[in-house]
Amino acid sequence: MRIMRRSFRHRPRRMFRNLRLYRLHSTWPDSEAALAERLEDAAFTPCGAYSERSSGWEAPTGDDSDPLCRRVAGADLLRLRSQTRLLPAAAVNEALEDRLAEFRSRTSRDPSRREKRQLKDEIHAELMPKALLKSERVRGFCLIQEKLIGIDTAAEAQAERFLDKLRDALGSLQVTPLKFRQPVGGLIHRVFLGEGPREFRPGREAKMQDPAAGSATVNWMDIDLTDDDVRRHVRSGLKVTRLGLVYDDIASLVLDQDGVVRKLKLQGMDAVEDAGDDEDPLARLDAEFVLLTGVVRRLVGSLEKALGGLD
Repeated sequence: MRIMRRSFRHRPRRMFRNLRLYRLHSTWPDSEAALAERLEDAAFTPCGAYSERSSGWEAPTGDDSDPLCRRVAGADLLRLRSQTRLLPAAAVNEALEDRLAEFRSRTSRDPSRREKRQLKDEIHAELMPKALLKSERVRGFCLIQEKLIGIDTAAEAQAERFLDKLRDALGSLQVTPLKFRQPVGGLIHRVFLGEGPREFRPGREAKMQDPAAGSATVNWMDIDLTDDDVRRHVRSGLKVTRLGLVYDDIASLVLDQDGVVRKLKLQGMDAVEDAGDDEDPLARLDAEFVLLTGVVRRLVGSLEKALGGLD
C-alpha cells in the first residue's frame, strides 16, 4: 500500500500552460484505485545504460510513494515522465574520425560503407552509457463525466506519446481530437472583429496569414487588437489563425484555428500558487486542479455553444 506524503518533487510552477483536448470514446476506470492499478503496468522506469529513451507514469504529486493518478472533483490527474540520454551527433562523429584514422593505419585502406557504419555503431554503444540523462514531464487529465482528455502540450507528437502510453496501460483507448460543428477559425475571426460571443474578448496577441502568399504570416504581440489599423488587415484579406483571448474574465489564453490552447492563465491561480509554506501542498495541488478543470469545463461549454455543438 502506498503511503501519502505531504511533499512534492519536480513540481511545476504552473499547472497546464498549454492544452490539447480529445474526446474519449472508450470506457474509463471507475475509481482512482482501479486507474492507478492499470497505470502500474506502464509505470516509469529509469532509462537503461544502453537505452536512448524511457517513458512511463509517475505520481502526479511528485512523491514516488503516492498513487499514479489523483482523482479530484470528477477528474483524474496524471503525469507522464520521459527520460532520454543526450548523445550529441557531433560527439559520435568526432570519435568516429579517430576510429577511421586507426582503421586506415591498421589496414592501409579506407573502410567500406558497411565497415564505417559498424564503427559508428560501436562508438554509439560505447558512449551511450556515459551520456547525460534528461527528463521531461507532461501532465494530463480526464474529465470523467464529460469524457474529455486534456494534455498539457501544444505539440501533437508529444500528445500522441502521452496517449500511446495510456493505451499501453489501459489495453485500449479510443480518442479523437475535440472538434466542433463549426470551425474554430471562424470564431476567432469574429472575436477579433468584435463580433463574437460576449464571453470572448480579444487579448493582445494574434497571428495572421495571407492566403494569397502561401506561408507568409505576421505576428502581433502586446498590442491593442481593437485598433482599426490592426483590424483593417483582416478586412483586407488576412486570415486570423491564432488569437489571444480573455475568456469570461476568468482566464486568458491563446487559441489557434485547430483548437489548441497556449499560454493558459487562470484568474485566481496566482493566489493558490503563492500560498504560504504552511499550507498542505497536497491541498494546494487539489485546489489548482479543481480551478483548472472547472475553467476547462466552462470553456468547452462556451465553445460548444458558440460553434454549434460537438462534431
